[in-house]
Amino acid sequence: MNANNTYVFHEDAGHGWLAVKRKELLELNIIKEVSVCSFEKGDTVYLEEDCDAALFIRAMEAKGSKIKYRESVHPDLSPIRRYAGFKLRMSEKYA
Repeated sequence: MNANNTYVFHEDAGHGWLAVKRKELLELNIIKEVSVCSFEKGDTVYLEEDCDAALFIRAMEAKGSKIKYRESVHPDLSPIRRYAGFKLRMSEKYA
């Protein structure tokens, strides 16, 4: 898990996303529950604020971990909107 449980919450005028490493979603065993409303780039998944970020926060709290976040505000549209939509990888479907 993230050593200090501090994450970046990205937001623009219309929406927000919590940046989380894909590995953490696997470790929490919630990766199969992440919706197609989230995005990904490299090994980071940008969890959509309404459902997926809340799913992650609940899973962390269930393990006894509180998360902290810092905000990254984009005055216009966030570049996250141009990232690939989240998809399970073949190996994750059977994990």
